[in-house]
Amino acid sequence: MALSTAADLVKAPLLYKGKVRELYDLGEHFLIVVTDRISAFDYVLDPAVPEKGNVLNQLSSFWFELTGSMMDNHVVHTDVNQLGDLVTEPELLKNRIMVTRKAERIDIECVVRGYITGGGWRQYETTGEVNGIKLPEGLRKNAKLEVPIFTPAAKNDVGHDEDIPMERMKELVGDALAIELQEKSLRLYEFARDYCDQRGIILADCKFEFGIVDGKVILIDEIFTPDASRFWAKENYALDIEIDSMDKEPVRTYLAGTDWDKNSKPDPLPQEVVEATTARYVDIYKRLTK
Repeated sequence: MALSTAADLVKAPLLYKGKVRELYDLGEHFLIVVTDRISAFDYVLDPAVPEKGNVLNQLSSFWFELTGSMMDNHVVHTDVNQLGDLVTEPELLKNRIMVTRKAERIDIECVVRGYITGGGWRQYETTGEVNGIKLPEGLRKNAKLEVPIFTPAAKNDVGHDEDIPMERMKELVGDALAIELQEKSLRLYEFARDYCDQRGIILADCKFEFGIVDGKVILIDEIFTPDASRFWAKENYALDIEIDSMDKEPVRTYLAGTDWDKNSKPDPLPQEVVEATTARYVDIYKRLTK
């Protein structure tokens, strides 16, 4: 059964409802519930996708634990039973909750690109640069970069995040913090890239969010999930094409093949598209955690 919201299941104030995540106030801590909602082209779609939230939450938990010795993060625990009577249906939430420390969010999306694709490719085609970083001439779409690059974005709560050069990031958060976030992001990417490589997966790019607790920078939100990373199966890798990514690609492909105008919420997704999307999320989870 897919879960579209936990609002009726949690006896705590709902502070924020994102496209997928819901944030509840537990007093000392936050409670994050990852729903099965799915979005595309800035619209939350119907119906929700079974298992999606479970996969996202468990993958984040897996990666937070795996990288815990490298970098502190916001996780307190992921045990629904510790919430007691704060939740009315613990069985429905058991794999999709995370209790976290309350961090002051740094309003920068920290993006690392190991391959030139997506928005980075579109920038490169136009300017030969990505976020102000000059790249070699003659690169082809999906080419592996000689060295991964850090391409931050300024977070906007309304509308799209804004790609910015490192110099602008320094103006926004200060030189020392900007450099620290850059170094941490690149180190995390390189660690996960090598881990994925051993499992037949290419980590093309990814994004992180950081916060501050007691004056210390920590990882928050989610890491190395299909919603925060671009995963390619090695067997699908090729230059100059749109590579089928290991996430909600069935949804994007379906919508692109319809006459939807992108100016209003589309009709509900067909069952076969929902099932194919569930299969994608479950597959990447199994491949990464086996």
